[in-house]
Amino acid sequence: MAFFLGLVLGIIAGLAVFIAFRRSEKSRSRCRRELADIVAASARMTLEDSRKILPGEFFPSWVVFSHRQKLSWLNQELIKIWPYVNEATSELIRISVEPILEQYRPAIINSLKFSKLTLGTVAPQLTGVSMIEDDQSAIAMEFELQWDGNPNIVLDIHTKLGVALPIQVKDIRFTGVLHLIFKPLVEVFPCFGAISYSLREKKKLDFTLKVIGGELSSIPGISGAIEETIRNAIEDSITWPARKVVPVLPGDYSDLELKPDGILEVKLVRARNLTDKDIIGKTDPYAVLYTRPLRDRMKTSKTISNNLNPVWNEHFEFVVEDAATQHLVVKIYDDDGFQASELIGCAQVMLKDLQPGKVKDVWLKLVKYLEVQKDKKDRGQVHLELVYFPFGMENELSNPFSSQFHLTSLERTLKSGINGTEVTDFDRTSMHRKREVIMRGVLSVTVLSAVDLPAMDIMGKSDTYVVLKMMKTRTRNKTRVVNQSLNPIWNQTFDFVVEDALRDMLILEAWDHDIFMKDFIGRCIMTLTRVMMEGEYADSFHLEGSKAGKLNLKLKWMAQPIYRYS
Repeated sequence: MAFFLGLVLGIIAGLAVFIAFRRSEKSRSRCRRELADIVAASARMTLEDSRKILPGEFFPSWVVFSHRQKLSWLNQELIKIWPYVNEATSELIRISVEPILEQYRPAIINSLKFSKLTLGTVAPQLTGVSMIEDDQSAIAMEFELQWDGNPNIVLDIHTKLGVALPIQVKDIRFTGVLHLIFKPLVEVFPCFGAISYSLREKKKLDFTLKVIGGELSSIPGISGAIEETIRNAIEDSITWPARKVVPVLPGDYSDLELKPDGILEVKLVRARNLTDKDIIGKTDPYAVLYTRPLRDRMKTSKTISNNLNPVWNEHFEFVVEDAATQHLVVKIYDDDGFQASELIGCAQVMLKDLQPGKVKDVWLKLVKYLEVQKDKKDRGQVHLELVYFPFGMENELSNPFSSQFHLTSLERTLKSGINGTEVTDFDRTSMHRKREVIMRGVLSVTVLSAVDLPAMDIMGKSDTYVVLKMMKTRTRNKTRVVNQSLNPIWNQTFDFVVEDALRDMLILEAWDHDIFMKDFIGRCIMTLTRVMMEGEYADSFHLEGSKAGKLNLKLKWMAQPIYRYS
């Protein structure tokens, strides 16, 4: 993203110096404060106000009157200086970007470097400029950029197979918002201590990869790996809330760096109806989850072989810096063994849609690209449970994934170690120890009734019973049979001793009982997250595999947690 920084840095710095100098002068004397007020008032004048005061001949040629063309004069200047920007920044971009690409280099590639890098003849266009007035100790500005560039960028790539590829990056189309903060404001030129910049919003990023003298598609996996490397580098290194801080004056600017804001607990439950990517057999799916592609990238511990409806039921924890703008990404891949894994589909959840401390249970449709919403192909769905816990609200919200639950005296003794010290609360600033939370307890399930069941018998009725089982322990129970009813009532309660509730699941199956055979009606598969959070609740659950029909259930949880550290 140094492309865009080099383009606007000079203009922005000039504006920032002017504004910062004006602010510092305001604090020195009443006279200067009045002068600054006059300048501010003048800045707020509309074009119509100016035309009432000054005749038309006093307006310079670059002044325009339509909203769409307010920045045309600035863009004209950018076009004039673009050849000099290209010459001055190309080598700087090469030096700064190569280490980032190397950091994100996929395993299939040995090295990735630039052999050519020029920005081309087409200058980016500024389509919007705004001042952010939410902090009196800083100057914050946002520039909306649009670039349909013709750069000459060639990457020399060496794969682990010993193949060298000169790959050209062309037809770049980018639209986004660059966010800059000049802070702190000081009374020493240039009137601010540091510049913090980030890509506030990436609305569009398209580019084409082409092997010079060949076709990239002839080498399986390379095109996708390079494209993902470029996108991940941009997403993880500069896209908000990630940011770069450039010191201008000596000082400590750690307050401009990323700060943890809370913890996101995610349970990847399962997926269903995945696209079959294999010619022989079925897809072997695994999942990757992240809030930032490199730092937070996590993978499921197992690949489910030959299954288009995999069940993982795995728990992940992410540190969140800005819940208002960040999102969780889930990508489902088909494991092809020695070859590069093939993407089945991806989905994302905006964290701003989560209510702190409340479980959000969602089924997300898988798409090919997160940025493109025109994918009509059915790639399957993924089931997630999410809970967000902001820091500072630990005493107000109950988190079954955290260490706030007290251990018994015996458990503290067993976990204390050689020196006899007690296990302390989880340190949010240290991620070096892996913590395993074991939620042990008793689950009470009351099967109340069912409604609108499909008719399975010739007479238009069903003789229904429900089988209950725990997926991990394989403990099972079943209700009595209710004859000749599509709305049976059982009101039966069953207790299950659960050794690890975070990783276990409750499965309920409705069956039609006949003398010689039984017919499957449908099933419910659920985690125990909600009942652990709420303690007790009642709800209706749709029977999967059935066009109609719901089970009415009541669940209650009595917990006793254990903690293990490794």
